[in-house]
Amino acid sequence: MRVLLCSLSNPGYLYSTLAIGRELRARGHLVAVLCGPDAMRAVSHAGLLPVNVAEYGPAKILRVGSWHYLEDGVAQYTSVRDAARDFGADVLLTSVLCHGSLLAAERLDVPAVVLGLSTWLWPFRRGGASEGDDADREWLVHDMRAHYDGLREQAGLPPRRDRRPELPLLGAAFLLRGHQLLEPPGAELPEEVVYVGPCAWEPPADPEVVEFIRGETRRVGKPVVYVHLGRHWGGSSLWPRLNAAFTGGPLQAVVELGRSIGSDPAPDADVIVVRQPWMDPLVAMSRLVLTNATSAPVLSALRHDLPLVVAPNGSEQPLLAASCLRSGVARLLPKDPDRAADTLSAALADPGLADRARVIGAALRASPGAAEAARIVAAQAEATQTEAARIVTAQAEATQTGAARIVTAQAGAAQTEAARIVTAQAEATQTEAARIVTAQGGEGRTEEDAASGIDAGIGVDAALGARLGSASPGGGR
Repeated sequence: MRVLLCSLSNPGYLYSTLAIGRELRARGHLVAVLCGPDAMRAVSHAGLLPVNVAEYGPAKILRVGSWHYLEDGVAQYTSVRDAARDFGADVLLTSVLCHGSLLAAERLDVPAVVLGLSTWLWPFRRGGASEGDDADREWLVHDMRAHYDGLREQAGLPPRRDRRPELPLLGAAFLLRGHQLLEPPGAELPEEVVYVGPCAWEPPADPEVVEFIRGETRRVGKPVVYVHLGRHWGGSSLWPRLNAAFTGGPLQAVVELGRSIGSDPAPDADVIVVRQPWMDPLVAMSRLVLTNATSAPVLSALRHDLPLVVAPNGSEQPLLAASCLRSGVARLLPKDPDRAADTLSAALADPGLADRARVIGAALRASPGAAEAARIVAAQAEATQTEAARIVTAQAEATQTGAARIVTAQAGAAQTEAARIVTAQAEATQTEAARIVTAQGGEGRTEEDAASGIDAGIGVDAALGARLGSASPGGGR
């Protein structure tokens, strides 16, 4: 089986996709990864075949920042379509937000499995309505559906009419990387959605860099907070609060810049700023995780049984932050910089947060993860191939049955026509024979009647002559 991974190339989306790809490859499937040029090294580290998307279209089309632009979406659609066709893909594995990949799968008539985030972002099928985030969920699903519909139109595909707005965004199966414990109690997700767990993988860390950071934190001697910065999405930068919390306070920070732009640490702040393609070794040396509430740092913290402090801005961040707060594994960072240090210290000292983080962490570690995700991807491809084979067989059988019916009908018609001709010819022959016999019999009777008439005429004439003779004047006395 040939599997094309066509996720977003940002690490928070790419790495979990690569984890599934590695599992698929271990099961004997051929796996290729369509990715941006800056992601090819990570793909090679994962032992998979990288395919540079720049060979098919603009390199930016698999970056998360371009997903909302229709022009980039159309380019993603054509690039994924052409790459999948060249590779002979039987199934696609893509990311939420990759609407062009969904349309490419539809055009090629292959299934697309979508790998989502750590929690469900759209309206629940049932339950969960008391959380007060219904408006956010409705806005997200309708915003994404509007983009999807616009992209269909641009790509020349017919419009869809679905009973639920999220239905075409789910693909053949929709996988979540978190756990049901992160959802509201009693909330029911659509049947197409499956929790598989974190699907954790990242490139190997540089041991020298890890040791340098570890040495610096030991030198400072304060508990470490791992800080992972996400996109601002129009919100405020965390740097004023970070500088206030880690300058002259009881904690120090290792700050991963992630997808944020720029850094602004205060000169005296106990902060180490990094931009690395891995985070697990840094999370492992920490006691607390501070994040804008994106999936990768949240899941990494919980897998390490660490509590969180969340500071969401836009997009999916408020919903994931709400999940962490509701699940009892996080506190909310106030916007007032003067309160930041106290909030972090209180979260670190809260046994309830730590206990709940351990419970959900254990559930995440027990999740089937990439193995289950790989099984689902393979099953979708096999089901599609089986259905295609069934359709081909049914069509062949229908064609053969139709051909046999036509041949039988034609043979029956030929036999009927032949019988009709034979019968008609026999009847014609019998009729002609009867006519000839009848005609010949009539001519015989006419000749006999004529002969009898002559003889009779002679006899009459003779009798008449005799009578006349006796009466004539010249007769006898």
